[in-house]
This record gives sequence, structure tokens and C-alpha cells, in this order.
Amino acid sequence: MSPMTSLLEEALEAWHGTRHGLIAEVRNIPATRFDFRPVPEMRNVAEMVQHILEVAMMMTGELTRSDTNLHRAPWPKLLAMYAKPAWRAKTKPALLRLLVSQLKDGERTFRAAGELALLQFLKRFDGKPGTKLAWLFHGISHEEYHRAQLAVYARLMGKEPALTRLIRGG
Repeated sequence: MSPMTSLLEEALEAWHGTRHGLIAEVRNIPATRFDFRPVPEMRNVAEMVQHILEVAMMMTGELTRSDTNLHRAPWPKLLAMYAKPAWRAKTKPALLRLLVSQLKDGERTFRAAGELALLQFLKRFDGKPGTKLAWLFHGISHEEYHRAQLAVYARLMGKEPALTRLIRGG
């Protein structure tokens, strides 16, 4: 990571930390359990990781466009513009590789767009104005939300979550 010399670098450091915590939780779940879902209405492990990736890919693509418009297509179509690599990744190794490579590509793409681009306003999904930077933090929060779900999945499988093990010093 680059030193925190700007709001952009601060945001990318936050995303980096969140993503690596997410990767640790994904690594913690056995590949043979990637079809686990607590109840039929919820995503299984693989679907959860694919969802995290599809949103991150859309977020990166949209927030780095000069003409960002989160309303240019319905949500499923907006995701489909970016998410094909996430949908193709089905196995634990493929999903882990994509979590790593998408973060690297995303960081590079945000740096190329520059900090001033992230200070531009956009119309959020709720119709209110906000900066692209605020929406980047929303995307980071999205990953943390699903990281916590994966930690609960691990507990339901009888495994200690990766973050709990890290805090214990294990």
C-alpha cells in the first residue's frame, strides 16, 4: 500500500484491510463446504463471495467513470455490465484468486482516476446526492457486512472465524 497521503489512499487502505480480512474468512471455510447455506433463502458461501465480487466490480467500474450514473440501468443490468468474471468463478481457488486480483485491479483503477474524481458528486441509488468517495466507503461497508455473515457461517459449520482466531493470537 502507498502511504496515506490523501483521502484516496486512506480509502484504499480501508478497502485493502477489509478485503484481506474477507479473504481470511473465505480461506477459513473448507472448499467442500462452499455449498453451505444456513437456510434455503440465503446465499451459499460461493454465491456470497460472487456477490461481494460483483458489487466490487460494479463499484470500481462505475465510480471511476467520468460519467458515472448509477441509474443508467436497473441494478441487475448494472451488475451484469461488470460481473461476468465473478459469475464464472465457482471454486474456492478461483474465487480467492479473483478476490486478490480484483482488489489489485480496483486499486490501480481508482488511482488512475485520481482523488479529484472521487470528490465528484453522483446521484446515489436512493436519489440523493453524494460523493463517489462516500460510495466507495459504502462498498467497503458492504464487504464488511458479508464478511461478518461468512464468520457466522463458519461458526455454524463448527469452525472458529478467522478474525476471532487472529484476535486470540492463534
